[in-house]
Amino acid sequence: MMQGETVKEDRDTKAKVPTGAAALAKGLTLLDIIADADEPHRFSELLKLSGLPKPTFARILKTLIAFGLVRQDEGKGIYTLGPRFMELSHKVWDTFDLSSVAGSELQRLSDDLQETVTLCRLDEDRVLYLEERSGQGLAVRVDVGQKVPAHATAAGKALLAFQDPTTLRRLLQNMSLHSFTDQTITSKEQLLADLTLIRARGYAISLEEHFAGVNSVAVAITGKDGQPVGALAVLGPSSRMTEGQIHPIGRELMAAARRITGVAGAVAISSQPRPRTNRANMAKPLECVLPWGAQLGESPVWHSGENKLYWVDILKPSVCRFDPQTGSNDSCDVGKLVSAVMPTNDGRLLLATQDGLEWLDFASAQLTPFMHPERDVAGNRLNDAKVGPGGAVWVGSMRLDASQPTGGLYRVTNDGNFTVKETGIAVSNGLGWSPDARTFYFVDTVLGVIYAYDTEPGIGTLTNKRMFATIPESEGRPDGLTVDDQGGVWVAIWDGWRINRYLPDGTLDRVIDLPVPRPTSVTFGGENLDTLYITSARTRLPAATLAEAPLSGGLFTCKPGERGIASSEFEVES
Repeated sequence: MMQGETVKEDRDTKAKVPTGAAALAKGLTLLDIIADADEPHRFSELLKLSGLPKPTFARILKTLIAFGLVRQDEGKGIYTLGPRFMELSHKVWDTFDLSSVAGSELQRLSDDLQETVTLCRLDEDRVLYLEERSGQGLAVRVDVGQKVPAHATAAGKALLAFQDPTTLRRLLQNMSLHSFTDQTITSKEQLLADLTLIRARGYAISLEEHFAGVNSVAVAITGKDGQPVGALAVLGPSSRMTEGQIHPIGRELMAAARRITGVAGAVAISSQPRPRTNRANMAKPLECVLPWGAQLGESPVWHSGENKLYWVDILKPSVCRFDPQTGSNDSCDVGKLVSAVMPTNDGRLLLATQDGLEWLDFASAQLTPFMHPERDVAGNRLNDAKVGPGGAVWVGSMRLDASQPTGGLYRVTNDGNFTVKETGIAVSNGLGWSPDARTFYFVDTVLGVIYAYDTEPGIGTLTNKRMFATIPESEGRPDGLTVDDQGGVWVAIWDGWRINRYLPDGTLDRVIDLPVPRPTSVTFGGENLDTLYITSARTRLPAATLAEAPLSGGLFTCKPGERGIASSEFEVES
C-alpha cells in the first residue's frame, strides 16, 4: 500500500476497497452475480440482487456491456458474461503457472484431508511430481522431481484418460506395463477399460497398484483446449484411505481442479445435487432393502424365471443379482463399464458395456461379444437398454462426458442387425412401453424431456414423436423409467430426491419423495409385480450430502398400489 492510501468499508459491496475504487468493486460484484447464476437473470432480478440504486446499477451495467464483459440478449431480456472474458482467458493461459496457481489448493486439501496431496504432470509414459503437501503424522511421502509409472498410479491414469485419441495411442504403444503388486494393471485392454471408467467417473483411483498398502485418487486439470495440463492426487495408507472413502475425495479433487483453472468442462454427472425440500410424500413403507452403497446403480430388471432382481453398478463395474427372499446380493465384476442388463431365453444375460452388447454367463463372469451398433463412433458409450415387447433390444448411447449430443437410439434383433431410431441425443436414458405396446417412451436426460412415440408392436416403427413430460432443471433430471399395467409412467428424478408418476396423458399424478438425492431407475418386481424397486447413486456427492443421505447408492422398495408389466426376454437365435 502506498503512503497516504486509505481503506474504507463500502456499504454496497460489503468489502474493503481502496478509496475511489467503490465503482470498480460494485462492477466486480455484479459480474460475480452474473457468473454465479444457474440461469441468466433479467434486469429487475440483477437490480434486486445487486442492492444498488437503480441509476448506479444501470450505469455500471451499461459500462460492462460496452467493454464486452456482459452480454445483453435483447430478445430474451437476459444478461450473461460477455465475449471479452474469452479473450482474457486466453491471455491468462499464455502466462499460466500451474504450480503457483495450485499452491493454495494443495495446502487446503492437505489440511482438510490430513493426507499427502501432490501436483503432477505427464512426462511421456511417467508421472512427474511437481509439488507436494503432506498431512500431519503418519503420511505417504513423495519426493518432488520423482517420476513414477503412469499405468500404476491414480495420477498417471487420470492424465492418460483425458488425452486425445492420437496422443493416447502413441503413449500406450511405447508403454511397458510392469507389475509392481498383485493389483497392477498389466494388459493394455484392461488399462483401456479402466481409462474409459475414469472418463465416465471424472477421477481415477489406484488401490495398491503401485505400492502395497498405499491407495490414491486423482483428477486431471484441463487446459483451455480440454487437454490435461496436470493432475491433483491424494495418497494415503490403504488402512485409512479405504475404497469407500476415496470416492468422496475424488469429488473434492474435481472441484479443486475447476477452481485452479476455471475450466469446469462438460461432465456426464453433476457434482452438486439440489437441496432436499419436501419430505411429506415419502412412501409408506419405503424400505432400503440393500444399503449397498453403489457408485451408480442402474438398470433394474425383474427376472420372473428366477424371482430375482438384476441390476448394475456402472462404475464398480458389476452386475448384481438381488434375492428378495433372503436379502442376499450376488455381484459379478465384469472389469469394464456396464450400463444395462437384460435376461434372455437361454439363461444367459445380455449386457450393454463400453464394448457394445455382450453375453454374460453370471456364474463364470465370462463375457462373449455379440454386436456393437456404434463400433466406429469414437468417444461414445452405450447407456440404458431394454428388451421391447417384440423381443428385440432397444439401446441408447451417449458421449462419454456428455459434452455433445452424439448419442443415438437403436433397435437390435437377434441376428445382430440393427436399425437407427434416433440421433443427436445428449444422454439417452429411460425406455418403456405402454400396456398395449403401442406407445414408446424415451428420455433425453440433459434436455429434461420424456418423449412419447406411436409404435407398432413387434415391428418397432416410431412415428408421431411428441413431448410427454418435461422436468425443469431446478427440480432435477429424468433418468430411468418403467410403465405400470394402468399405463402410468414412473420416472426416477436424478438430483430431485423423488420418483414421479405420470398419467398416460402426461399429467403428473403422484410424487414419491426419497431419502436419497439421486434415484436412477425403477422397475416393478415380485411374484405379483406389485413391488417397485428403485436404484440410486452416490457418485460425486459431497460429504455433506452423504451425511444427510447415507443410504445413497442403496436399493429401495415400496408398494405403491399399481402392478408392473412383465419384462420381455431377448429371444436368442436358435
